[in-house]
Amino acid sequence: MKIGVRVHDFGKSNPETLAKKAKEVGFDGVQLVLNKAVEGETGLPGTVNKEKARAIHQAFANEGVEIFMMGAYFNPVHSNKDLVQTNIAKFKEHLKYLNDFEGHFVGSETGSFNDDKWTYNPLNRTEEAYQEVKRIFADLAGYAKEVNGNIALEGAFGHCMFEPKALKRLVDEIDNGHVFYTVDIYNYLAISNYESYKEIFEECLELFKGKIVIFHLKDFIVVDGALKQCAIGKGLIDYSYLLNRIKETNPNAYLIFEGSKPEDMQESFDFVKNILKGE
Repeated sequence: MKIGVRVHDFGKSNPETLAKKAKEVGFDGVQLVLNKAVEGETGLPGTVNKEKARAIHQAFANEGVEIFMMGAYFNPVHSNKDLVQTNIAKFKEHLKYLNDFEGHFVGSETGSFNDDKWTYNPLNRTEEAYQEVKRIFADLAGYAKEVNGNIALEGAFGHCMFEPKALKRLVDEIDNGHVFYTVDIYNYLAISNYESYKEIFEECLELFKGKIVIFHLKDFIVVDGALKQCAIGKGLIDYSYLLNRIKETNPNAYLIFEGSKPEDMQESFDFVKNILKGE
């Protein structure tokens, strides 16, 4: 299985340096968010073109590192509708040049009525929220088909697609062969349900069967009654269970470290790699 990293977790730099840092740890690929990873880039519509995409791809390819996903995450239910339109245009531009990046997917989560906080709001769990998210991503799915790009959508406890069933409903209703799933089990958890993470993970595997393309890898502990992310292999997630289930059910999916600290990367990478090798 191929293992990648959200490359701006190394900090912002030029593509060549980021590629080298990823390669030094052993990562096969990256999740690339232009404005967070690459110095001088905003990722905004009008700033990406074929030449730039190919140059960035080449910088990573020179180190033998793939671009698994272009991150163009945005909040489709943000109260600033001009911002939403800008982000839709940004997402479409990423899709347009995805093949020049030689990337595989453009990714996003599904937003929250708490705007930039991306946290729980009762409105997130309404039919109104669902229909607005569906309207926007149905349009993006149509554009993805037009330009031969692919979308990877991700749910989260505090977002509009707050449980696996909600995200499956969305994908079922907009899918045209260009919409897939990212599974981040940590995202679906809260203090109220974290002890059931294996059951929730199995629900994802069953509901999203055949269309999971990315698994985000994270780990967590409980501190003062709240979940807190920690280094992979240092928390409560049974990674032997998790990784072996992924191997059994989705052996071609990409595994991507998200939110790891640079000082933890090598130990966590070796930990994951050893489990995958059966050690």
